[in-house]
Amino acid sequence: MSKVVSNLWFAEEAREAVEFYVSIIPDSRIGRTTILPAETPSGPPGSVELIEFTLGDQEFLAMKAGPFDSFNHSFSIAVLLDSQAEIDRIWDAFLANGGTPEACGWLKDRWGLSWQIVPRALAEMVADSDRERGKRVTEVMLGMVKIDIAALEKAFNG
Repeated sequence: MSKVVSNLWFAEEAREAVEFYVSIIPDSRIGRTTILPAETPSGPPGSVELIEFTLGDQEFLAMKAGPFDSFNHSFSIAVLLDSQAEIDRIWDAFLANGGTPEACGWLKDRWGLSWQIVPRALAEMVADSDRERGKRVTEVMLGMVKIDIAALEKAFNG
């Protein structure tokens, strides 16, 4: 059976990032940590750290291996949540830890990684067979920074 794991390359502070992520995303944990014992293009033996971790039901590998490419919007982690309280808690935790709010439920964490903190029901509302309902939800969402579930539901219900 194949296994797919997203790999996140950090210049520095991979451990700090992973510890923060698992502290705020429910059902998350840190697994094995490996320090590479050989010289690599990133540095001498011991300079590269690999951290296996799980956020919800998604597996990741964080690698501290020095500067390479910065994170950008072409990759983001979406956290699908069921309540406004969960959205508020996670959103506020990212901002308190140096994150920057963006549009439509997106934010960048202090390491530059993009996140989408959104309600699980958003995709269903936008894809509703009544295209007018989907349009209203989309238009309301496009005017938001942090997602407001009540406002989305109001738009959805007309």
